[in-house]
Amino acid sequence: MNIVHVIVSMDLATGGPPVVASRLAIAQAGLGNEVSLLTYAVDTDAAPQPFELPLAGTERVRLHSLAAPTAWQNLTGRAVAHWLRGQPQPDIVHLHGVWDPMLRAAASVTLDRGGKYCLAPHGMLDPWSLRQRRWKKRLALAMGYRGMLDHAAFLHLLNRDESRLIEPLGLTAPRVVIPNGVFLDEIDPLPARGTFRAAHRAIGDRPFVLFLSRLHYKKGLDYLADAFEIFAKQQPEPHLVVAGPDGGAQPGFEKAIAAKGLAERVHVVGPLYGRDKLAAMVDASCFCLPSRQEGFSIAITEALACGLPVVISDACHFPEVAQASAGEVVPLDAGAIAAALGRVLDDPDLAKRMGEAGRALIQTRYTWPKIAEQTVALYRQYAAAM
Repeated sequence: MNIVHVIVSMDLATGGPPVVASRLAIAQAGLGNEVSLLTYAVDTDAAPQPFELPLAGTERVRLHSLAAPTAWQNLTGRAVAHWLRGQPQPDIVHLHGVWDPMLRAAASVTLDRGGKYCLAPHGMLDPWSLRQRRWKKRLALAMGYRGMLDHAAFLHLLNRDESRLIEPLGLTAPRVVIPNGVFLDEIDPLPARGTFRAAHRAIGDRPFVLFLSRLHYKKGLDYLADAFEIFAKQQPEPHLVVAGPDGGAQPGFEKAIAAKGLAERVHVVGPLYGRDKLAAMVDASCFCLPSRQEGFSIAITEALACGLPVVISDACHFPEVAQASAGEVVPLDAGAIAAALGRVLDDPDLAKRMGEAGRALIQTRYTWPKIAEQTVALYRQYAAAM
C-alpha cells in the first residue's frame, strides 16, 4: 500500500505522537508498504532524530520536512496541500493529532481527490483535554474540525476508555481501538546496570522511583510531589528521579519539593532519549506516572518492556497493567500513589514478578510489527470501500 502519515512536528519534546508516527511508519514499511511521513521541519539539534535508529524498514520510510510555515501559511495549510497534490494519490492518509490547520488541510485535499484518511487524536478529544482552552476548541469544532473528524474513514483510538469518553461528541466516523507499542530491537540488549547511576552519582546505590515524561501539568507532578512526601516519611532510603523536557511545570514542582524539604532526595535530570532513557529504567526500582490524562503512554510501555514494575493513575487508561499483575493502577490521589509505591519497593520479590509480567505483556500484545499489521488490515478494508 501507499501510506502517508501527517504530523505537525517530529520534535520529541512535544511528547508521544512523534514517536508513535515514526515507529508505526517504520513498522508498516517493514511489511513491504510504501510509506511517507509529512511534517514541518523543526530544530532537533537537542534530540536524536527518530529516523536515525537502525530498525528494519527505516530506510524505506520517506521523511518529507516542509519549511516551518509563516503565520498565514500555518493558518491555511497551503504548503501541505501543495505537497499532497503533487504526489500520486496514496491509498490512505493517516493524520496524527486534531487541532492544527495542517491536518485539516491534509484531510480536505485528500477528500477533494477522492481519497481516504484516518485520524489518530492521541487523546486530544478526551474530556480532560477538551476542558483545556475549552471555548477555543468548541469554536474550532464549529469552524470545520468537526467535519474533519466526521469525514474520516475511521478514528484510530488508543484504548477502549478513549473510545467511550468521546461518545458525547456525537462524531459519526467509525471508532477503532489500536494501541501503541515498542520495537523490541530498540530495547534489547538493555544497557548494563549501573550505567545511569554512574552518570548521576548523587543517587549512589539507593533505590529510586523514576518519573519520565514531559514536565507538564497534565502529567500530575503536583500529585507526585505530595505522594513522594508521604512515601519519603515512611521510606527514608529511596530517591525520586524526574526526567523529561520542561512543559511548564518544572519550576512549580521544584519549588514544592524544596518547600517539603526533599530537594536532596529528588533529582530533576532533564530529557532522556535513546539508551540514556533505557539506562534510567534499568537502574530504577519502580516507574511512576500519576497523569491526569493519557492516550496510551509510550513511556509506560517502554518501562514495562524493560521489566520495570509501574505505578500509574487510572487516568492513564491502561488497565491491562493491573490485569497482568505488572504493576498498580491507582486513583489520582497522593495517598493512594504513595501506598502503591510502598508496596512495590517493600517487596523485591513482588517487584520482580511484576517486571517479568510487564515484559511478557509487551512481548505478546504491544509490539509495533503486530500493530502495523492491524493498521494495514484496516487500511485495506476502508480503501476497498472507496
